[in-house]
Amino acid sequence: RNRPEGKVLETVGVFEAPKQHGKYETGQLFLHSVFGYRGIVLFPWQARLYDRDVASPVTEKSENVTGHGSKEVKGKTHTYYQVLIDARDCPHISQRSQTEAVTFLANHDDSRALYAIPGLDYVSHEDILPYSSTDQVPIQHELFERFLMYDQTKVPPFVARDTLCAWQEKNHPWLELSDVHRETTENIRVTVIPFYMGMREAQNSHVYWWRYCIRLENLDSEVVQLRERHWRIFSLSGTLETVRGRGVVGREPVLSKEQPAFQYSSHVSLQASSGHMWGTFRFERPDGSHFDVRIPPFSLESNKDEKTPPSGLHW
Repeated sequence: RNRPEGKVLETVGVFEAPKQHGKYETGQLFLHSVFGYRGIVLFPWQARLYDRDVASPVTEKSENVTGHGSKEVKGKTHTYYQVLIDARDCPHISQRSQTEAVTFLANHDDSRALYAIPGLDYVSHEDILPYSSTDQVPIQHELFERFLMYDQTKVPPFVARDTLCAWQEKNHPWLELSDVHRETTENIRVTVIPFYMGMREAQNSHVYWWRYCIRLENLDSEVVQLRERHWRIFSLSGTLETVRGRGVVGREPVLSKEQPAFQYSSHVSLQASSGHMWGTFRFERPDGSHFDVRIPPFSLESNKDEKTPPSGLHW
């Protein structure tokens, strides 16, 4: 639709049946079912999914750090994947999904410096639409040939190089996806994935850093627009911070039936080794009315055994 003149559709591969059980292997090609980009699986993560939309057998109210009652949510194991995004598709999804979902703290004296790895994403099992291709380099990404090689005797025919295995092992603590939190309000589903990034010393105190990835999905056909965010950030040091602002990452995304999702990453720092975040997003309907969507509470936990700073940023 609205294809530029002179452009033609080309076959990129042949769809395969999505896996209902089991995991996809390293080297599996796929289309993202929500954002539509081409990608390839690097390796899986086993996460604990805390889904507040699923009724828990425990009905008692339990107090949490926010001071108000909330239902207890049992986590269940769910598979996510570390993937490479095809660089050719990044310009087409940049308005709906940041393509630098993985960031690192710089391992030098500038404690505020961040490195971003473009085109590296985390994808849930159900978002993968697998396909096969006869192309020996089907994905364009600067890390593709560093991490994977073609082996026609294997299915899928792309296997991990030693560099991928070494990179995964060395950076495991900074890449690891362990908890996923999800909640739906008025057909707007919010998914949050927090990541611990490490600790830095600043002015004789310790500052702990996390990044968090958030996906907003409109499960309804009505068009809505995100207008405001309202965060509460609790630190184990005893502080409670309130943050309000317009939109997210400088945008006020519209969620429609054609483009139902928006995904972004941000960062937070605390003076303590753990804390909690929760809040609301305010959305606007076409008639001008507003409604608030809950952001599921999630904990910010540091790795108790401090690892060496992330590596592999320079090749």
